[in-house]
Amino acid sequence: MKKIIIASIFILVSSISFAQLKIGYIDSDTIMDQLPDVQDARQKLDALIQEWQGELNKMENEWKTKYDDYEKRKLIMSDQTRAETEAALVKLETDMAQYREKKFGTNGELFQKQDELMKPVQNKIFIALKELAEQEDFDFVFDRSGDIMILFAKEKYDLTSRVLDRLKLK
Repeated sequence: MKKIIIASIFILVSSISFAQLKIGYIDSDTIMDQLPDVQDARQKLDALIQEWQGELNKMENEWKTKYDDYEKRKLIMSDQTRAETEAALVKLETDMAQYREKKFGTNGELFQKQDELMKPVQNKIFIALKELAEQEDFDFVFDRSGDIMILFAKEKYDLTSRVLDRLKLK
């Protein structure tokens, strides 16, 4: 019985406290899609990806050519030549895997370049949002395009366009 009374008091106090909160949300995907800085960064990243993918394609074509040649001639090759050719093919496969990991892996150049290009933009958005939230006395601002899901929100609390306006003023 005591636990029920304590829980009821806690819920009552919590609901009174939450009634005074000012909450807003943004859609960071929309903001990112409309900022020219983000578009420039994405174009730079796309150019890098195409360049690196082209290099990978060259490596794969070289491997395929050498493999096809090996398949055609392996019956007439000496054991030593066959072993050397197989070792060369394995080395090419290893080089491709290392290149792929170096460029596209979890700590690869693409990840680092993306972080380098996007961090200043994200900081700019965060500063504009923080200024707006402090100026208008918001208690919480959520991002509905991230992992936090909002099941219901009144449109009047959507700060996305206002953050965009603030970013355009600078």
